[in-house]
Amino acid sequence: MRLTHLADYAVVILTAAAQHSGEERLNASALSAETGVPLPTAQKLLGKLAAAGLLQSHRGVGGGIAFARAPDAITLADIIEAVEGPIAMTQCSGSDEASDCALDARCRLKPHMNIVSRTVRDALAGVTLEHLASERRMEIA
Repeated sequence: MRLTHLADYAVVILTAAAQHSGEERLNASALSAETGVPLPTAQKLLGKLAAAGLLQSHRGVGGGIAFARAPDAITLADIIEAVEGPIAMTQCSGSDEASDCALDARCRLKPHMNIVSRTVRDALAGVTLEHLASERRMEIA
């Protein structure tokens, strides 16, 4: 399994934001400058993360973004699903609908791929944003 750049950047941005947790509200410009994620990409991601309920956006003077939930209640699975959609190891995982796979009608693995996808999701759900941020704090110190 390989994450897209957007999912990877979302983890980077939220990890940086979690390191500032409890401080002033952050914005896309500050997070872009701190992480190196291009500003348009940071803006797009913050919008997706807010739409998924991981962040809250505040407009006006003193505005910016804040966490909708504590970093210890946000997991890698939450972040990836906010950007990528449901975690599925194959195109047909998690769906009973027909796919465009040539083997779909007679595939013997399809019923079992949900187990694999669920196991991967559970592993990602076991890593919190707070854990990532605290690991990063130790690297910097």
